[in-house]
Amino acid sequence: MHVWINGEQRELEAGASVLDALAALGAPSSGVAVAVDGEVVPRAGWSGTGLVDGARIEVLTAVQGG
Repeated sequence: MHVWINGEQRELEAGASVLDALAALGAPSSGVAVAVDGEVVPRAGWSGTGLVDGARIEVLTAVQGG
């Protein structure tokens, strides 16, 4: 299936989860927030939140400073 991660199209296996998308991106498992189709997904739900073809995933990294 095709999904969009941070505006870039990627191909994932059918039935992939948010956690699978993060792995494909090479994103760290801490210090990030994830939204799927505009809805924030709590960290506890990453492995259980399935993705559908065409899903738009935004991965935001926390930055320290000011």
